[in-house]
Amino acid sequence: MAEAHQAVGFQFTVTPEGIDLHLSREVLKHIYLSVVTSWRKRAIRFKNGVLAGVYPASPSSWLILVIATMGTLYTRVDPSMGMIDSIKETLPVSGYMTVQTQTVVSAILFATGLWLSLILLLRYTLKALLSYHGWIFESHGKNSFSTKLWLSFVKMFSGQRPLLYSFQASLPRLPVPRVEDTIRRYLESVRPLLDDEQYKHMEIVAEEFKKDPGPKLQKYLILKSWWSANYVSDWWEEYIYLRSRGPIMVNSNFYAMDLLYVTPTHRQAARAGNVVHAMLQYRRKLERGEHAPMRALGVVPMCSMQMERMFNTTRIPGVETDSLQHLKDRKHLVVYHRGRFYKVWLYYGGRHLFPSELEAQFQRILSDSSEPQSGEERLAALTAGDRVTWARARIEYFSKGVNKTSLDAIETAAFFLTLDDESHGYNPDNVRSLDVYAKSLLHGKCYDRWFDKSFTLIAYENGKLGLNAEHSWADSPIVGHMWEVGGSGTWAHILECSGRHGERCCRFLQYVLATDCFQLGYTEEGHCKGDTNKALPLPTRLQWDIPPEGQQVITRSYTLAREIADDVDFRCFLFDHFGKGLIKRCRTSPDAFVQLALQLAHFRDKGEFCLTYESSMTRMFKEGRTETVRSCTCESTVFARAMEDKSKTSAQRLELFQKAAEKHQNMYRLAMTGSGIDRHLFCLYIVSKYLGIDSPFLKQVLSEPWRLSTSQTPQQQLNLIDIQKFPKYVSAGGGFGPVADDGYGVSYIIIGENLITFHISSKFSSSETDSYRFGQNIQQAMLDIRALFNFEEKKP
Repeated sequence: MAEAHQAVGFQFTVTPEGIDLHLSREVLKHIYLSVVTSWRKRAIRFKNGVLAGVYPASPSSWLILVIATMGTLYTRVDPSMGMIDSIKETLPVSGYMTVQTQTVVSAILFATGLWLSLILLLRYTLKALLSYHGWIFESHGKNSFSTKLWLSFVKMFSGQRPLLYSFQASLPRLPVPRVEDTIRRYLESVRPLLDDEQYKHMEIVAEEFKKDPGPKLQKYLILKSWWSANYVSDWWEEYIYLRSRGPIMVNSNFYAMDLLYVTPTHRQAARAGNVVHAMLQYRRKLERGEHAPMRALGVVPMCSMQMERMFNTTRIPGVETDSLQHLKDRKHLVVYHRGRFYKVWLYYGGRHLFPSELEAQFQRILSDSSEPQSGEERLAALTAGDRVTWARARIEYFSKGVNKTSLDAIETAAFFLTLDDESHGYNPDNVRSLDVYAKSLLHGKCYDRWFDKSFTLIAYENGKLGLNAEHSWADSPIVGHMWEVGGSGTWAHILECSGRHGERCCRFLQYVLATDCFQLGYTEEGHCKGDTNKALPLPTRLQWDIPPEGQQVITRSYTLAREIADDVDFRCFLFDHFGKGLIKRCRTSPDAFVQLALQLAHFRDKGEFCLTYESSMTRMFKEGRTETVRSCTCESTVFARAMEDKSKTSAQRLELFQKAAEKHQNMYRLAMTGSGIDRHLFCLYIVSKYLGIDSPFLKQVLSEPWRLSTSQTPQQQLNLIDIQKFPKYVSAGGGFGPVADDGYGVSYIIIGENLITFHISSKFSSSETDSYRFGQNIQQAMLDIRALFNFEEKKP
């Protein structure tokens, strides 16, 4: 094979005269360049690690302090108040350590100690400042003097030009709410869902828990909060994600769409080449920690911990629990096309492959007419089926030989790429085009995405793209940081819920798509720009030797996955009657507006209200992930009923809407500042299980179904693409599968000033749900709420 010969750095032949050694200068040259590149990376990482480690100070500040201290040695002023002399007395005198040298070393040690002390003081001061959250609860444009003063101090102590992880040591810990407060908020949240008798029973059960064992469980939780960086995140990752034994396809993984109106090129290999190159650029900055940290208002930092595992991460199946494998410096990706797996090297001569070179590699795969090996085509269905089945099959059939080698190539790859043989995207002439596009991204054919990878990049035949992401390693805003959009609970969302509009402050970059369209670009023929190096090693086919028994396991996993996928009822549509521009004129949060429309739509759809999940972020705290906003409130149900009550006037309905919107905003503020309900109760439940304590209250709380699960996907945060200048360069956002068998999953993205996109999922098997019907109800609810306001609508 040609690629095998190119991969050999030297060859030798044994002859009667001895060993005849043949060296390949070309390969040795690239080995040398790879070593140089590797050490350069290590040096840059070390340098950036030092810069982040001493932040908000800098190495230059240490040098200034040392010079200043040394300068005092020639004056009669002793800034150390005798400490330099004390240090000098402890240093030994020898031929190498004269009295003068002792004095210099003592001054340097004192200055270093003072410098480190100042760093700790700055960090703890900044941590104390960041523990203040009163600014979130103030109305837009009405900042108090104390908040303005606080912002000034935060800016002062935040230093200059921070790196991605510079603020990690200064972030406060997530506080543990009081049991009494959590129970009070919980009872308030379920009041509109229970009749008087049910609510009275819940009050009794909650009161018993508050007396015992609540205080006992709380003590253990507080103790954990002292020891761990975040008292929720590790348990949330383990018990909600990794210990789940059901399929993660549809049930856990989520997706993100491409640009809505624009396809930069219809050449599949070219589009994949540009985007993969953009991802490699992003990864290089990520590994070096060179991305700017995300900050609200341009000031308040958020935790960057989740970003560490974006690349080179795979969920490894286990019989009892899965695990996350994260590696560094992996220089290949694995590509799937028409049932075949290929390994493609991403580096050549110590550098990334250029987009044109990646296009050539992908085109070679597209042009390959070879057939899949036995069991290869549907192999990835194992990652879509039951986790225990996959774990046992991995041990039985993929733990040795060529199967292990090929599986290792997939699991250690930077990410997974599918060159899909279908065409999808938005077609204004086909009202269901986005529905089919969403289903393809969510589950595909059930065997053409590797659902265990941190993310799978999907490139369609017509040049459209998409992502399918595994959920345990991070939340959707992290993928959005690289891709195009922010996920549920981003800072624009948070600031809007606080009465602010944070487009200029949020850092959820449109990195990959902006780089693809505006930096890399394409030729007039649609190819990637640049020349192609024909000496590149060819893509390598992964080899498999799957026995008939293993193929039967693959078939069973595929059958299960196919049943799940076929049951997903998806409706994705564009709401262009109005958008954020008009909603802001209503003097309310766009998110609250949409959430109240969802409550009204659900009431009209099912004739009742249900427990509603909306995701918010807690990344103002170290290692924070998410919290739940229970969007179904007493205020929202009263408003929804009033909209259906013909005796109510528009003025009365508007007043009820404003009360419900304010209630929603306040609940969101509480959730993101650590005073939510569900994560606290979840952790109390975990402690009760460890202690073997049976709690009827916690058992009932954790068993309640979320029949309406929602999230917002704000877009256009850093203006890498100016929507005003390029209105067609917007994304349709992303979505997820239904959480409950008889419920809906709703994701929405508020695009610019005049467009909102909704992604609705449910199950065909439920007679209570219909995604298309619910979508119609949402559109009508949005229009009915807008009609409450007495001003003319501005058309786009």
